[in-house]
Order: sequence, then structure tokens, then C-alpha cells
Amino acid sequence: MHIAQKFEALLEMYRHPDGRKWSGQEIDEATGGVVTRSYITNLRKGRIDSPGYEKMKAIAKAMGFAPEVWFEDGLGEWRSIGQAEESRGVAGRLEHLFEIVRNPKTAEPYTSAEVARMTLGDLSEEDVQKIRTGAVSDPTVSQVAALAGVFGVEPSYLLDRGEASLDGELIEALRDEMVRQAACEMSRLSERERGLVLGIVRQFGRTDGASPHQKPGGAT
Repeated sequence: MHIAQKFEALLEMYRHPDGRKWSGQEIDEATGGVVTRSYITNLRKGRIDSPGYEKMKAIAKAMGFAPEVWFEDGLGEWRSIGQAEESRGVAGRLEHLFEIVRNPKTAEPYTSAEVARMTLGDLSEEDVQKIRTGAVSDPTVSQVAALAGVFGVEPSYLLDRGEASLDGELIEALRDEMVRQAACEMSRLSERERGLVLGIVRQFGRTDGASPHQKPGGAT
């Protein structure tokens, strides 16, 4: 695969936080001028056959993927979304959550500013943005816990290097704002306290012997 084709595949997979492909100007600004807009244009048009490692590293850091991804075989259509997320680590998994958990009021993805507010001071908008883009590739445990609480997932989801997947039932539940608020509050509790709360919630689900799929009044 020519380097231009590989770069196009990377642009498709590792998009700007707002969902668009990165522009040459944005990469220029994100790399502090290490990779200029004209260089990006020439790279995309195939005029550069062998970009220097420092430029490749700068592009990777700006777009949020590991530099070694440039050298992996089978990039592009042969690579699954799950594999792409794994190579991005926390950034890829967090971006996945931004894509699937929508703001119930607008049906649009949450912004970094909205997520920062939902962490109740644990993270600033800049912190969230840096973690999303991979500029901060090793966030603190408290930062990971805060982000996991906002999206209603276990912190291990953002840290595990196995397959990143969420089942449909969980995704649907996370669309409910109250569910996310409850998850956020629970994330601040100790493991023992979370277990107690979970036990109480399960007891509510078993009230009057109703099954999880049984509606009030006995209807199914």
C-alpha cells in the first residue's frame, strides 16, 4: 500500500473529535507547524514516498494513534474498527463512547465541554479533549474513573487491551440521563458500597416476584 493510501485510511479511521476528517490546516496547528498544510497536501497526493519518522510521529500524536500503526500491514479496509480502537488505547475507547452514547435532549454526541461538566470538576474541557485526541495517552486513575462514570461503564472498559465492545442493552440503557447520573455517582463509591447499591437495585427488580420483562399489573 502506498503511503498516500495508508494516510487516507488513517484519516478515515482516526477522525477529528467532531467527527470530520482532519484537514491539513488542523494537522499543521496540532503539530505546531512540524507538519505543514502543504506537506499534508503533498502527502495525500502521493508526491511524498517516504516521509520522515518525526513527521509521521507528529501526525500520529495529533490524530491520536500510535506511531507504529504507520508500519502495520493490512491497514484500511482489512482492519476492523475494534482493532483500530485497540491501537488507540484509551483515546479510541473514549471516542467510541462519544459516538454511541448520545445526549438525550439533542440526540447529538456529547461535546468535551458537556462531559467535563458532568465529571463535577474532576476534569476540565481541556483534559477531556487531550484524552480524546491521545495527547494524554496515560490519564490518571481518577480521570479514567470520572470518564467511566459519565458514560456509565466500568473504568476497565477504557483500560483493558482486549476487544472493546458494548452490548446493545447497555448502550440503550446509557441513553437515559438518570441511568448515567446513577452510574456516575456509583463510580465514586468503594467496591463494597457499589455492591450494596447494586443489591438494592436488584431487589427493586424482584419486587412482588415480577420478572424483568413483566410490566406493572402483571401484563407481559
